[in-house]
Amino acid sequence: MTGRFQPVHEQHLELFELALREAEHLVVAVTNPDTRARHEETTSEHRHLAEANPFTYYERLRLLEAALAERGLSNRTAIVPFDLTRPETWHEYVPGHALQWVRAYSAWERQKAGRLADAGYEVTVLDGDPATRLSASDIRAHLDADRAVWARLVPPAVAPVLSELLADRNRTDAEEAP
Repeated sequence: MTGRFQPVHEQHLELFELALREAEHLVVAVTNPDTRARHEETTSEHRHLAEANPFTYYERLRLLEAALAERGLSNRTAIVPFDLTRPETWHEYVPGHALQWVRAYSAWERQKAGRLADAGYEVTVLDGDPATRLSASDIRAHLDADRAVWARLVPPAVAPVLSELLADRNRTDAEEAP
């Protein structure tokens, strides 16, 4: 399962659980793992922008670990970096025999599914209903202002970790201010 997880939310976990009904083990492959991996995509206007990628790989790892532990999925899951711009490395992180699950809401997800298939992965595409989509962009829009809103949109175990990460970031920003 590939994604940016900026941050992880309930619909990500629904997809993880769906995949684990079909497989013994889940590899959560975190895309845009570092700033060098961010490139413009014709089918996604924002995925390369800094504001769409506020959390580092390490921070997303912590958020994912909290969410997976809360659901009792940690022992069946591995979390790895996955640079979508370097397909020559994909099989170093996710075995070639892995079934890739992609929930497609837009042309971007369908394009990603095609790239994964071109690399030799078997891909299951689930059509997503844009009307019911929970977007990490919507969550990010509330991070600076309204904890009551964003905390309802992430798994319960993620909220305190996310609060800690945001507090650390605010403390660092305050220390760096003139």
